[in-house]
Amino acid sequence: MRKRLLLILVLAFITGQVFAAEVVSSDVVGLENAIINVANTAGRAVVSISTEHTQKVKSSNKRVYFNQPFGGGQSPFGGEEGFQKFFDEFFGGMPDREYKQRGLGSGVIINNEGYILTNEHVVNNADKITVTLPDGREFQGEIKGQDSRSDLAVIKINSHNLPVAALGDSDNVKIGQWVVAIGNPYSYAMQNPEPTVTQGVISALHRSLGRTLSHDRDYNDLIQTDAAINPGNSGGPLVNLKGEVIGINVAIFSTSGGYQGIGFAIPSNSAKRVLARLIEGKKISYGWLGVSVQDLNEELAKHLGMPDKNGVLVSKVLEDGPAKKSGMKEGDIIKQVDGKQLNNVRELLNIVGRLDVGRKVKIMVIRDKKPLTLEVAIGERPQAIDEEEQALEAKAASVWRGLQVKNLTPESIKRFRIEEKTGVIVTDVEPGSPADEANISVGEVILEINKTRVNNMADYEKIIKDLKGNCLIRTSRGYFLLKEKTGK
Repeated sequence: MRKRLLLILVLAFITGQVFAAEVVSSDVVGLENAIINVANTAGRAVVSISTEHTQKVKSSNKRVYFNQPFGGGQSPFGGEEGFQKFFDEFFGGMPDREYKQRGLGSGVIINNEGYILTNEHVVNNADKITVTLPDGREFQGEIKGQDSRSDLAVIKINSHNLPVAALGDSDNVKIGQWVVAIGNPYSYAMQNPEPTVTQGVISALHRSLGRTLSHDRDYNDLIQTDAAINPGNSGGPLVNLKGEVIGINVAIFSTSGGYQGIGFAIPSNSAKRVLARLIEGKKISYGWLGVSVQDLNEELAKHLGMPDKNGVLVSKVLEDGPAKKSGMKEGDIIKQVDGKQLNNVRELLNIVGRLDVGRKVKIMVIRDKKPLTLEVAIGERPQAIDEEEQALEAKAASVWRGLQVKNLTPESIKRFRIEEKTGVIVTDVEPGSPADEANISVGEVILEINKTRVNNMADYEKIIKDLKGNCLIRTSRGYFLLKEKTGK
């Protein structure tokens, strides 16, 4: 009897192990087949995007210096100045230079008539856009609409009956859900039009890159994934196992520039909200309160007499903004907007940004530990550069001593490989001007004028306003004496 029972137990154990192995094997095969299906369906709608931008830079007409012959004595050309004059007259002035900047990214076809969704930063400032389909066909792309805040753009190619990827519902995405990233990383090196497929899971939701990394783009509600994303993947889709696009890959967090397991995508529902207007080439408007805000921490909440840290603290109310007109004040704690409870700044930005401009909404705040309801007419969010900075940059267009400068931007810092964080960048040098004679070049950053620090355009305009006589300028390349322009 015991032998028979032991045999039954052994058989049960063995068959149980076999059953478990069959279940595991079945799950693996199911996942494998799902990824293969995604690659064969959604992958056919993923394109490679290459861009070209021509940057024209005026010659700085730098002086040409020669070693003096005859032991440093007088040369047959009348010294160094004579040699320079001879050289300029014989060879002519140096021509303006052109630099071609090339970029790579990805996109996903969302309409069989050739409409492609991608990142705005992929096609921004492009003079030429080339779209390559997975079958190797190439087309010239045309920007139909773009929006820097959402970092989304729609381009169009002249082709029909194209494979299309459907936009899914990103609000239903769950942490731990399997996803597939599709794009064309390093396509310039691969020399292959077929997109790359990588798989992973949703690592987190509602991620924010913060203002420093966002550069005024709305990176406050991103999907995080560990599916491999590399340079060139930007603009490509993040897809669920049904083949639905749930995000547009936008960025990676990396200390090396390559994949390190943390990638981000713009939720597909964010794209849906602006897609129709992008296709029509219309401007995308965002709601705006006109306040500077911050999250509450436990210390602040306790000091302000709040039971918890849910809410948003108003640190500044901008003059003539919607919030100011409604009676909102510094120190108010925003708890509700349009009936929706708020926990943090990210939620406030998302809710207000989606509200129609001009709509009146109720905002509940806590002031002096008491609730107060304000009615605010939602304004339109202004451009990244406010009116005062625009006016200053417009003034700078009137060249001063041959110099034309602008505030530093993330684009100029990247383009000229600038290390400085403050100052103004030289964007043009007028030939024959005092700046040209001082040997100042395009791409230099002006840091000081007459030992007065220049942090931005406001400082620059203030310093040069009544400046007379020669002045000492310190740039990222050293000190230069800039003479006062005479004869005009």
